[in-house]
Amino acid sequence: MENDQTDKNSSSRCTFFHTDPEDYRCDVILTVKRATGAFSLVACLFMLFVIWLLRRYNSLAQKMIVSLTVAAFFDSVAYVMDESQAEGSLCNFQAWWLTYFDWSALAWVCLITMNLYLNLVREIRTEHYEIPYHLVAWGVPLLMSCLPLMRGYYGLAGAWCWIKDDHVAWRFGIWYIPLFILIFLMICCYARIICVANDRMQSWLGTFNPERERRKVSLAEEIRPLKWYPSVYLLVSIFPLLNRLHNAAYPKNPMFSLTLLHVLSAPLHGLANALVFGKDTWSQLSNTGIKLALRSRLCDSTRIGEYHPASVRYTAELESDSDDNDNNVLFYSADMSLKDRGPNGY
Repeated sequence: MENDQTDKNSSSRCTFFHTDPEDYRCDVILTVKRATGAFSLVACLFMLFVIWLLRRYNSLAQKMIVSLTVAAFFDSVAYVMDESQAEGSLCNFQAWWLTYFDWSALAWVCLITMNLYLNLVREIRTEHYEIPYHLVAWGVPLLMSCLPLMRGYYGLAGAWCWIKDDHVAWRFGIWYIPLFILIFLMICCYARIICVANDRMQSWLGTFNPERERRKVSLAEEIRPLKWYPSVYLLVSIFPLLNRLHNAAYPKNPMFSLTLLHVLSAPLHGLANALVFGKDTWSQLSNTGIKLALRSRLCDSTRIGEYHPASVRYTAELESDSDDNDNNVLFYSADMSLKDRGPNGY
């Protein structure tokens, strides 16, 4: 009886290899999955810390990168969830969570690309698009993740819960086909963006103009890190696609090497995004740069208070016998004491 219970528990941990439940390959797959998910989780936290430290959340493009990082963080959480591999509500929740935040991270990458395209190629200001961007990036994934849930298609799907093996068409229709179509469109957009940017840089010739040179540098800095996002998604999606194709062709005979590459690359969206974002920020993370940034963040006591207009008192007595008795105040507020006027009383 005890042995039967042990075998049952072991088999619940390893359902993706149809062999002995004690097969070492199961432990390898699960360990790699947890490790890569944890790396991505830490990378996203570090990226959010750097964004906070360097105050990179002011422009719309920077806010979109923050949202992408948040989506990648929650996506990484799905890969470190408990892998009990038991059908039920917890498995369905993990599958829905994974689908939702996979789509959310992809949506933010696409919107970042579109925003840069509108700014540079179409020359359209997009500051007022922030709310529509959020509606798309969080709304479309909700629809895509709820469709399989409502049809009851979520369940065991290898090393984690996702769309079941007997619903292959839904796997490709919900995720892989849209994923590679969007990657192709993003590559086309960045090719166009780079061509337009190069043309404009070459056309800015003639006498030296500081504002023009500043725009050239700003343009190059804007494009350089963002152009790698489609490549990142392409690289981390190739092996999952190959493994799912193999699963569709041989559902009862999963390949260990492809499964290992799948669990090694799929959870790395957060880590890859952090590396892309950090490509141009490592130079600012020297010891001196970190100390200055932390001092600015934690030790800056300068506060700008709101001005409250009140009565203004003028006086002709410009001389006084003592600074302690100096009552000459040109702009007076009821909240202000004499100590607020500075070290010398002025």
